[in-house]
Amino acid sequence: MLFRSVVPSPKSALSAHQSLQLIKIFMDNARSVADRDIALVLCHHAEAALSQAKSAVKKTSSDPQEQAAQGKLATAYYDLGKLLENQGYQDEAQTFYKKSEKWG
Repeated sequence: MLFRSVVPSPKSALSAHQSLQLIKIFMDNARSVADRDIALVLCHHAEAALSQAKSAVKKTSSDPQEQAAQGKLATAYYDLGKLLENQGYQDEAQTFYKKSEKWG
């Protein structure tokens, strides 16, 4: 049996600001959950939202609000790296630290 979503998807892609809000929700929950596997799933979702935010920033690079999101994107990459490092994923954390430097 195939899984079919009942909840509709948004009609358009999330803005960088919306994606950054979503990243914060995922990372706050990953920090607070005791189960390491659940934390890792939340980190994975945060990574996907980071990809959405990155795309939004690139598409709307002339919009001042979206440009401001670029610095927040660097911080989010760093924070995700720190969260993964605290979970014991050193190599993955280094990847996010490098991405943070690129966007910072």
